[in-house]
Amino acid sequence: MAERRVNVGWAEGLHARPASIFVRAATASGVPVTIGKADGTPVNAASMLAVLSLGAQGGEEIVLASDAEGSDAALDRLAKLVAEGLEELPETV
Repeated sequence: MAERRVNVGWAEGLHARPASIFVRAATASGVPVTIGKADGTPVNAASMLAVLSLGAQGGEEIVLASDAEGSDAALDRLAKLVAEGLEELPETV
């Protein structure tokens, strides 16, 4: 299983707008991805309610993971999105 550990770059954490941006990006990645707090249970990254339920704060470490083929590139892009608090999924890393 591939995974990336990253600190949330959005000051407000994964709430409302940042969560929406992340969920759209996770869905667009084309691979099943989970997201969870470093010490918590992972949830489906394509579910808005699941992502909001994490209550991930700005600066807090999260873990992105996937066991799908070709997931490394998708995880790299999602990790960059989260770490830098970007407004959209980067095309290249």
